[in-house]
Amino acid sequence: MAKRWYRLSLVYRIAAVVSAFVVSPSLSDQSEKKTILFFGDSLAAGFGIDPDLAFPALIQKKIDALGWDFTVINAGLSGETTAGGVRRIDWVLQRKIDLLFLELGGNDGLRGIDLGSTKANLQKIIDRTRAIYPDVRVVLAGMQIPPNMGPEYIQRFRAIYPEIADEKEVALLPFLLKDVGGKKKLNLADGIHPTPEGHNIVAESVWEIMRPVLVEMTQ
Repeated sequence: MAKRWYRLSLVYRIAAVVSAFVVSPSLSDQSEKKTILFFGDSLAAGFGIDPDLAFPALIQKKIDALGWDFTVINAGLSGETTAGGVRRIDWVLQRKIDLLFLELGGNDGLRGIDLGSTKANLQKIIDRTRAIYPDVRVVLAGMQIPPNMGPEYIQRFRAIYPEIADEKEVALLPFLLKDVGGKKKLNLADGIHPTPEGHNIVAESVWEIMRPVLVEMTQ
């Protein structure tokens, strides 16, 4: 029964992501709003909480409060790796986007995946997005992993994100879970996924990096 529930849950999560991108051409042509794509894993998806309380939805509320014409699309998918992101990105980009918030790599690190592959996959996602939308802005969210992977792997993993940011000239949020990761009261029982309170803090960190980018895009 547990396995069957998990499969159904996964199907529903994927369906939710798919439905966000099924857009009538006539409606999308009429919209003047720019689109922000949160492309990530369970952290972006808001695993374990109401998606309306996850940080992408909180960013939309901040945007709306300022009266800016941006629509947030949450394409977070629980369990997603960078390799899965590479396979998924072309389909997701069928809908025009103006800003890519890339939040992937945490699951790679937890599985001990080759770091060269992780870095290459993140670069591919950025490159493919720019190939389709040359004017797209990109914000990259850095991640960190638990100490059980060993100091050398941890240090190298952490370094991937600033390296990519420099090489691809994109905005960098050094650590998505700043002031949240490792704090019991701000995470669910699994110790990995933030509570609603944790997501509020994450949203503030994201907003600090994203707001200047959006200001430039409104000028």
